[in-house]
Amino acid sequence: MQALPRYPTESIHMATATLNGTVIASSDETVIVEGNHYFPPASVKFDHFTEATKTTVCHWKGTASYYDVTVPGAVARATAWAYRDPSDAAANIKGYVAFWGQVVVAD
Repeated sequence: MQALPRYPTESIHMATATLNGTVIASSDETVIVEGNHYFPPASVKFDHFTEATKTTVCHWKGTASYYDVTVPGAVARATAWAYRDPSDAAANIKGYVAFWGQVVVAD
């Protein structure tokens, strides 16, 4: 069986994700994949998260599960995602959380 290729990732020093001024994730161990910061699970404030029904499939990472994020004054639907059971090529981001939409990620 041929091994799946490892796709390029880049580690960075520090990143913070906020929604409506509330910090929902902060870490100096994020991993950048395809331009998105993936935050380690321990750095994410999951008390603001509710599982969404949305999923998507990436041809090389696998199936992403989405979350709604709620903070004072804002609800962002399906704005966070994670690969709970990624492909071997994306094993380094298993359980890590990325954001889009209303969430601002700054490094």
